[in-house]
Amino acid sequence: MSLITCFTEEDSLGCQLQVYMDYNATTPLEPDVIRAMTEAMREAWGNPSSPYPAGRKAKDVIRAARGSLANMIGATPQDIVFTSGGTESNNLVIHSALRHFHKVHSLKGDMAECHRQALGAMPHFVTCTVEHDSIRLPLEHLVEEQVAAVTFVPVSQVSGRAEVDDVLAAVRPATCLVTVMLANNETGVVMPIPELGRRLRALNQQRAASGLPAVLLHTDAAQAVGKRRVDVGELGVDFLTIVGHKFYGPRIGALYVRGLGVLTPLYPMLFGGGQERSFRPGTENTPMIAGLGKAAELVTENCEAYEAHMRDVRDYLEERLAAEFDKKIHLNSLFPGTERLPNTCNFSIRGPRLQGRLVLAQCRTLLASVGAACHTDHGDRPSPVLLGCGIPFDVARNALRLSVGRSTTRAEVDLVVQDLKQAVARLEGQA
Repeated sequence: MSLITCFTEEDSLGCQLQVYMDYNATTPLEPDVIRAMTEAMREAWGNPSSPYPAGRKAKDVIRAARGSLANMIGATPQDIVFTSGGTESNNLVIHSALRHFHKVHSLKGDMAECHRQALGAMPHFVTCTVEHDSIRLPLEHLVEEQVAAVTFVPVSQVSGRAEVDDVLAAVRPATCLVTVMLANNETGVVMPIPELGRRLRALNQQRAASGLPAVLLHTDAAQAVGKRRVDVGELGVDFLTIVGHKFYGPRIGALYVRGLGVLTPLYPMLFGGGQERSFRPGTENTPMIAGLGKAAELVTENCEAYEAHMRDVRDYLEERLAAEFDKKIHLNSLFPGTERLPNTCNFSIRGPRLQGRLVLAQCRTLLASVGAACHTDHGDRPSPVLLGCGIPFDVARNALRLSVGRSTTRAEVDLVVQDLKQAVARLEGQA
């Protein structure tokens, strides 16, 4: 058994084997990442802004980590900004798009006058209905404050995706940003970002000919990095969010900005000492950045193997679920013709007493969730993501999200399926 995915917990019943299958919520640190962080704490303790050797050592560690992140996503190091995590990166993008809209419209000259006449005063954002709260809530806040308009594009109930035609149909003259996640954290559905990037570039050429500013494109890649190949050139995005703890790194993040400050604007939310070229000031957390860089190196070297292993185990999980529960199983994340993450299985076991939370509460081996970790306060309400994808209410209410990791084994899958079978039997026996 893997030491990462299986562990024991002492309780009133004695020693109980447990299997972790919630890798979309967070991942443990890889041993190499821990070593890199420990070494940085010991050897690179200096202030990276200091000129003496300890400071230069810390600065070198940060420079190397920046290069590793850039290499992982096909970017250049100067386009990477370190942040505290995905929430900050996403908020920084939204903040920058809003500030840039107002800056463009404050310029003097014939072009700015054309912009004002065409756009009016209210910036507009386009996103989809299944985004993470760190996208949805900031945009809803802008609407509440009456400083921006937002279109939330529904996902297709056929594909589970935000379709490109629907996203582009929502673009207005005043649109300043389109933000669509690369892969959904609950269903694992991969969004058509490369096609969206190509078509938005063509649209921006038409806008330029009409005197309208370009629409910026952002994707939150938190769930995709480390599970599939991610290349910013192929995606065609202006911004991309990176979250370390989703790929066995520490709980910090980064933001990719295409042609940072030259081709793509970025406006700081914080002001201070000038670190990160003043885009994100504050003394750098060298050990965490070192760990993030090492996690990125591991992804660059091993992503294909990680992906193949996770897909094999996830597919085996779905085969075992179908074999044990037959027609009672509904795979909520399986949409014909739609790509999904290799590690994610969202399913429901049909039955009036088999709500997801009740099933998990009866499980003695499985550690998993009913959906996004940030939605644990939703009680027994079905996931809005699943309902938006067309999953019926009674089916969505029974949903479980299992997400496997790099070290999850088929033997662990067998343990989990048996655990689920026993949990269901106990619940149905209470009827």
